[in-house]
Amino acid sequence: MDKIKLENTEIEILNAAKAVFQQKGMDGTRMQEIADKAKINKALLHYYFRSKQLLFEAVFSSAFSLLAPQLNTILNDESDLFDKIIKFTDNYISFVIEHPYLPNFVIQELNRNPEFINKLRAKESFPTIDKFKLQVTIAIKTGTIKPITAEQLFINIMSLNVFPFIAEPLLMALTNTDKENYNQLLQNRKTEVSSFIINSIKM
Repeated sequence: MDKIKLENTEIEILNAAKAVFQQKGMDGTRMQEIADKAKINKALLHYYFRSKQLLFEAVFSSAFSLLAPQLNTILNDESDLFDKIIKFTDNYISFVIEHPYLPNFVIQELNRNPEFINKLRAKESFPTIDKFKLQVTIAIKTGTIKPITAEQLFINIMSLNVFPFIAEPLLMALTNTDKENYNQLLQNRKTEVSSFIINSIKM
């Protein structure tokens, strides 16, 4: 029973932390706010997570462990290249809309601690693009798409998917868009990005 209680408390902490991090970001969040949200005292919060950084990493790892297998499955399944681009974009954008802190956290961590990527790569479900690369090569040889390296194509896909999240305040200002309409723009990008990419490479 005690073990179940401990696990439930940890889940409550992670859910509370996720909510506060999404609202205020890493820098704007205080441990006391997370404790209040989880309805526990700060001492108990520190018993589970000694620092805000460790808690943030736990929240991220929890979310990444859900996203990474999805993306890895898509990149390495038997669907054709165009379907793969459509599914990858839809899954990524849908997930990050639910977990908007992820892209900025990755960039923040990589800038602060370049070795952070090794923690991610060590995970069994860390996405690989081997199958994707093979499909790009075949698509070029069969005249389905224009010549492009798989690496460049993948970077293009990731860039178009990630940038609207990490540059949200700037893009909202430049496009004179409020939060509600910007959220709709993000939803629309599930099809906009994949269509743009496919139209740019197909013969």
